Amino acid sequence: MSAEDALIGLTQAKVDDAPVALMRLCLMDWAVCLIAGRDEPIAAILASGASDPASVALTNGAIGHALDYDDTHFDHIGHTSAVICPAVLALADGADMAAILQAIVIGSEAAVRTGLWLGRDHYQLGFHQTATAGAFGACIAGARLLGLTPGQTRHAIGLTATAASGLKGQFGTMGKPLNAGLAARAGVEAVLWAKAGMTSAAMGLSAAQGFGPTHAGTADESAWDMAEPWKIMRISHKFHACCHGLHAMLEALIGLPDSVQSLKVMTHPRWLSVCNIQSPTTGLECKFSYPMTAAMALAGVDTARIANFSDENAADPRLCALAGKVTVEADEKLSEMQARVVAILEDGSEAVLFHDLSLPMSLDDRAARLTQKARAVVGRALADDLWDAAHADDPHRLKNLISY
Repeated sequence: MSAEDALIGLTQAKVDDAPVALMRLCLMDWAVCLIAGRDEPIAAILASGASDPASVALTNGAIGHALDYDDTHFDHIGHTSAVICPAVLALADGADMAAILQAIVIGSEAAVRTGLWLGRDHYQLGFHQTATAGAFGACIAGARLLGLTPGQTRHAIGLTATAASGLKGQFGTMGKPLNAGLAARAGVEAVLWAKAGMTSAAMGLSAAQGFGPTHAGTADESAWDMAEPWKIMRISHKFHACCHGLHAMLEALIGLPDSVQSLKVMTHPRWLSVCNIQSPTTGLECKFSYPMTAAMALAGVDTARIANFSDENAADPRLCALAGKVTVEADEKLSEMQARVVAILEDGSEAVLFHDLSLPMSLDDRAARLTQKARAVVGRALADDLWDAAHADDPHRLKNLISY
């Protein structure tokens, strides 16, 4: 089966209740990130003049990813909701909430599986999977929502293939969230063009000069194995306003008192070059620091609150002292989603803590954590309104809350 055939087949898939329930939470969480991201500089640059569907998708995709607080899928190393939700909502004029949610499910699944098909080589070479695989997810979501024929969907995939882009070299700049917006726009434009009759290469993704082979894709055919029908059920939400590499440690530390003599954190080697700033001097650097985020957790500073990652906290004597008790070591036996912590307590006893972000989380527990996060980010009243809107049958409730 070609990648194109597999993606076209996804547009016809029957959607179960479980992924729809999860996507309601993802939609709420993305809306929280979008609203909170409107204070970021990129929002002021992009928001003016965004009126047509493609421009709206670009703007909301970039702003919703500006804080990097949106959900992640570790299988394909990318963010799904940041691309798929704005793309679907930009095309959803007249659609009901059921159709919107099903399109988000299908598009998110398509993004994950395309990312798996492209493989780690694609990512390691420097391509940002949120932008590249995400663009194909946005395309498939739009094809599902607008009811494109298989032939139109094939053309839309080919058009996406010639438009998809996004580099990891943009990380740390406004170009990183822009990648998410570009992916949403590429998918929306491709779908609208294909519906209007524009044609493209029939194998624009998988042919010898298609997107995959020309972008270091490994063409892993196991990505299309439907033995596991919904890979999106392993989406990982961020409950802390910092690099995802720190989250397993922060979850392990929940409930540990600040009265420790020392703290040793063991993590996958990859994270040592990503989020191990030893002595951060700014709030932004704190988001990429094992010692400082551990200190914040021990001191009871809410790491779900974006405002707590501040220059003031970076210089706080108590937090700096606690951070000085933290050492970090690589452990190749741990996955990228695991952390082990050894704490020497004040009385000299030892506590060994462990967390794995890939462990299943019940929908109720996930909902509770996301509600707590939403209230910390946008306030109780708006968070509760967003919850109600994401669980309502009328999509206008949500659209009114996120409109400018």
